[in-house]
This record gives sequence, structure tokens and C-alpha cells, in this order.
Amino acid sequence: MKSFCIKTNNSQVIDYLLKSLDSILLENVYYINRKFKIYENVIIHYNGDNISEFYEVLSDIISNCIILYYEPICLKNIINFNYFYFEKIEKDIIEENCYEYMDSDEDESLKYRREEIWPQVMNYLTENKKMILDGFVSFRLSNYIKTLESIVDYAVNKYVIDKEYTEFIDLLKIYVESKESKQKLLHLVYTNGESILLDENKNMIPLTDHAFDSKYLSDITFSSNDYALNTLLTILPERIEVHIIGFEDDFINTLKLIFGKRVFICKECNICRTYRILNNVKS
Repeated sequence: MKSFCIKTNNSQVIDYLLKSLDSILLENVYYINRKFKIYENVIIHYNGDNISEFYEVLSDIISNCIILYYEPICLKNIINFNYFYFEKIEKDIIEENCYEYMDSDEDESLKYRREEIWPQVMNYLTENKKMILDGFVSFRLSNYIKTLESIVDYAVNKYVIDKEYTEFIDLLKIYVESKESKQKLLHLVYTNGESILLDENKNMIPLTDHAFDSKYLSDITFSSNDYALNTLLTILPERIEVHIIGFEDDFINTLKLIFGKRVFICKECNICRTYRILNNVKS
């Protein structure tokens, strides 16, 4: 018979372990939950012949438990230790960014996080008869912790960029609201991620790269539409009709944030139809 004891005082972890053990399909597994001295103990006994499968099943349970219940604690600890100088509200946003990234389709770190945990758990099970779960996470999973640190670094970088972006938008909004408009109407045709500017008579307006004070565009680059934005900030039209040939993206959202009620989105007019035909885009 093989026995293994998992020690922890986290009640959620205890519940998770007991429910997971209760639902496994492997036969001849028995377990009890007992309090000895300072720890709650989940003691698992296996009275079968397939020892390797028993270890694999138990490794799955413990690995999933670490990701579900210890990962949030680790992330908080990393943020508090490595980025102690941020305010609490900023740390909360950074933590949110971590979960957003880990839940996104582009993130494959769950696979790597499991790969960094599972073998360590498996090796530990085969060589020991008990595990203090908190200590195991803290001292046996250095590669896993490094992966979490890289995720936190990404989240911090995103927070800083978003903050700078917000401050930049606020600066431009103040500029727009403090200056007089030089033109009543301007059309912006947006197709394939590129901007074309037309005046109220539908004549093309050349994009400028020098008329607007360059200090406003020195720190943050939006996209290849910088010159279009620069021209809009120079002319400051009272009304900007945006003709979208395709889909909105971050640049259009940026225009809305900067120019507010001056921006009007159009998807069906003579200008829209003309450029849709020119670009072979269906309605």
C-alpha cells in the first residue's frame, strides 16, 4: 500500500482536494482529513497495483490545485515585492492585467505553467511521503515562479503604457477644447487602416507632419495615421465625419476620445459608397 499526506491550513484547498479525490476513477483509493498539531492533513492511501497511475492522478490534482489557489497568492506577492512603489489601486489594476492576459486566446502560458509544476510534483511524490503545500510552492517551483514574474512584468508594462496613453489623450483633449476651430467640416475616409482627409467640398487635404507642435506627438505613436491626427489637430474642425470602409479599430476609438462630440461615424453615404467601390469592399 502507498500513502501520501498533503498538509495545509487553507480551507478552500482542503475542500478542493477532497472533492477531487472523491471524483477520481482510479479504484482502491482511500482518504481521510485529520488535524494534527498545526496543519490540516489530507491523507491518501492506495491499495492497488498501478502505482504509476496513482502518482499521475495525484500529480494532476495537486498541480491543478496550485494553479487555482496558489497562483493568485503568488501573483500578489510578486506584485507587492517587485513593484512595492505602486499604490494599492495601481496594484489591483496590474493584477487584473495579469488575469486578462492569462485568460486571453493569445496566451499559452497555462500549458507552460502546468509543465513547470507537474514534473516537480510527480518527482516529489515518488521520493517523499508528505508535502507541506505552502512550502512546496515557495521553495520547489522556481521556474514556475519565474514564469509568473514574467507575466507580472507584462502586466506592469501594459499598465504604464495605458496610463501614459490616458494622460496623452487628456492632454490632447485640453488642447482641442482650448483652441478655435479653423474649419466647419472635414471628412476622414478610413480604409485598410489608412486615413484620407477631404474638406467640405470633398477635395483631398494633404496630411501634414510639421504644422502641429511636435512635442505632443513625441512620446506616443498611434499608428501610420499619426499624420492624419496631426492634421486634424492643426485644423481642429467643428465636425469630423468619419467614413469607415471596413471596421473600426484603435485609431478610430482614439479620435473619438480626443475629439468627442465632434466625431460622427458614417457607413452609408455617397463618399462611403464611392470608396467602397474603389476598394472593392462589399456593403
